[in-house]
Amino acid sequence: MHLLFDIFSGIGIAAAAGIRPFLPGLVAGLLGLADFGVHFNHSSFAFVGKAPFLIVVALAAVVLIALEASRRGALLDEGRGVWLSGLFGAAVGAIVFGGLLAHQHDAVWPGLVGGVLCAGAGVLAARPFLRRLRGRLDAEAAALGVPLIAEGAALLAALLSAVAPPAGIVVLLGLAGIWFTGRGREAQKYAGLRILR
Repeated sequence: MHLLFDIFSGIGIAAAAGIRPFLPGLVAGLLGLADFGVHFNHSSFAFVGKAPFLIVVALAAVVLIALEASRRGALLDEGRGVWLSGLFGAAVGAIVFGGLLAHQHDAVWPGLVGGVLCAGAGVLAARPFLRRLRGRLDAEAAALGVPLIAEGAALLAALLSAVAPPAGIVVLLGLAGIWFTGRGREAQKYAGLRILR
């Protein structure tokens, strides 16, 4: 049962890292430090619940939020920002998921692979959704609101996945639903454009 719960938590936290890369890692590390919900001690991933890792991800989260505020948002939702965010999210997802499995001395590699895949699912679902959301808001509201919504969603998804592990599956299924809904809307839009021609 512990292994199953670790897998569920890893899925949700890694998917949350695909939405926004750093706060989910911070949540997992802080909870690991408190030994509440997630555990990294007695493994090669014990560093996740230690001060250096926590300081690095906390500073990275603050820098990212400040950069998005200064550049009026859209930093992670367009061009190279998507790739950069995806790489950081995949790294955080792999570290957390692998660390959760390492705690019970289970094989780590499924967590590393699963973390990358779940973070990728978060990127694929969240980026188009956030672009659509930004398009519906005026420029000023979008500049502040969209990054805060994304950070809040990632934080909540990671926290719920850590303290109530089955929520990790719900997070992944929710992201899949957002992705499929977005694909359907894109298909309808292109069909409408073809009719207009």
